[in-house]
Amino acid sequence: MYAVIATGGKQYRVEPGQEVTVERLTGAIGDTVQLAPVLVVDDEGGVTTGQDLADRTVAATITEHAKDDYVRVFTYKNKSRQHKRRGHRQLQTTIRIEGI
Repeated sequence: MYAVIATGGKQYRVEPGQEVTVERLTGAIGDTVQLAPVLVVDDEGGVTTGQDLADRTVAATITEHAKDDYVRVFTYKNKSRQHKRRGHRQLQTTIRIEGI
């Protein structure tokens, strides 16, 4: 059994018991969250999509909050001595899928 969920502007294929790293979710470690926009569910009855999933959710437990690796951004314009150096670390949450 698997489901496709949408969170943080991205889509993830998840199964019960799997750990997934997604963009930052609110809540403390150990809290249970309900991920509501379920796009596809494949179970014993077959694949379900669309309006049939309006009331389905995926239950997950928050296991960790962290930051992603450092990304260096450098912009440069030739012959004008114009450059800019920046960096970014995206906030992430690791969740364990409990049930669909």
